[in-house]
Amino acid sequence: MDKIMKEKEAIKLFKNRKIRVEWMEEEEKWYFSIVDVIGILSGSINPQAYWRKLKERLKKEGNETVTNCHGLKMKAIDGKMRTTDVADTEQLLRLIQSIPSPKAEPFKLWLAKVTTTEISKGNQQKENRKIKNNKDRKDNFGKIKNTKKAFWI
Repeated sequence: MDKIMKEKEAIKLFKNRKIRVEWMEEEEKWYFSIVDVIGILSGSINPQAYWRKLKERLKKEGNETVTNCHGLKMKAIDGKMRTTDVADTEQLLRLIQSIPSPKAEPFKLWLAKVTTTEISKGNQQKENRKIKNNKDRKDNFGKIKNTKKAFWI
């Protein structure tokens, strides 16, 4: 299994800027720290405040993307685990539309590449596990079949 896929938490880099991410195995999705993304796109000194204001504005507009974002505990700059708002790829793309930034388009391309690559790796790993499991079943079936013959002889 790929090292990143083994780890539940990871760091992705966009132009040497860190974005905290977490892989949810059951959903097969990456979740990205919204504050980290906003910090990159807005260039804000205080991305938490920028996100708070943006979230407030989007809620007033009735934007459901904000409502669907949830919090996950991720390692903060100080090393402590803190709850931070996260978004999956689809939610993040919707939020990016609300942030005026010349970095938005390059970020969207980067996001598509990162998630597609990881999903492809995950699918390949699943396929490899299925092939291995099928091979193991066939090997075990042969042993069972041969064992039955031995008893009947």
